[in-house]
Amino acid sequence: MKKKPDLINAWFMKADHDLKAAESLLKAEEQANEEQLNDVISFHCQQAIEKYLKGYMIYLDLKFIKTHEIGDLITVIEEKDPEIAYLKERADTLTDYAVEVRYPEEFITPSYEEINEALKIARQIKVYVKNKIKINKNTE
Repeated sequence: MKKKPDLINAWFMKADHDLKAAESLLKAEEQANEEQLNDVISFHCQQAIEKYLKGYMIYLDLKFIKTHEIGDLITVIEEKDPEIAYLKERADTLTDYAVEVRYPEEFITPSYEEINEALKIARQIKVYVKNKIKINKNTE
């Protein structure tokens, strides 16, 4: 079983990969002057936020909950870090990107503006959480 710092770093590594995937896909779209992958970009932004928050929950010794609901994760985190509340409303707007963008039955396609906002929020959550933890330089 992984030690707590290793587990947190593993969650952050996976979150970093999601964020980098979203950024790379957006850059490719901008270069091609297309908006064909906005659903995938938004999904990776949501996943990055979810993973940063779950890693932070482990750091805070909070019970790990399995959900894609970003607002619910932040609500649990608020028990030990009330400062995070200011991010809840904006971050929770990405919750729909966990499922609705992946399946054709309820398919939504975020706009260019929406995916840029999703990236901003994901980066903001990353900075917030990593500044709170500062486990080691490998989390950057």
